[in-house]
Amino acid sequence: MQQSRIRVDDRRYLALAARQLLSMIFIIASAGHFTPRTIELAAEQGVPMAGLLVPVSGFIALAGGLSILFGYRAKFGAWLLVLFLVPVTLTMHNFWAMSDPIMFQIQLTLFMRNVLLLGGALLVAHFGAGPLSLDALLAESVVDMDIVRVNS
Repeated sequence: MQQSRIRVDDRRYLALAARQLLSMIFIIASAGHFTPRTIELAAEQGVPMAGLLVPVSGFIALAGGLSILFGYRAKFGAWLLVLFLVPVTLTMHNFWAMSDPIMFQIQLTLFMRNVLLLGGALLVAHFGAGPLSLDALLAESVVDMDIVRVNS
């Protein structure tokens, strides 16, 4: 019976899958930032200029999510997600201000979810998109062009 093993080359798919999974929550959730209900909820939470800042945060989340999904300027896209996550987590999921035990638990869970997402974004910000990405493809193209220039 043959033993199955993950080859070193197959590991590159892990970074691709991780990027896809991480990005989906931001891409899907960004649509909600353009609804009157989300803007109203943010205003109730004390977000200043919610009518402007909530849609802007939606664009930031969408841009960061798409950047990570395709691996195009993924480090920059990850920093966009950090820029999005820190204020949203602190203002919208302030579990410490909840007196109702059920709301406390819900906001604590959402706060911790965002902390986990922040960790994923920081990993991409540090390590980049990985080998199966537009960043890697573009870097290869630059190297190929340099080799052509040197050999010419």
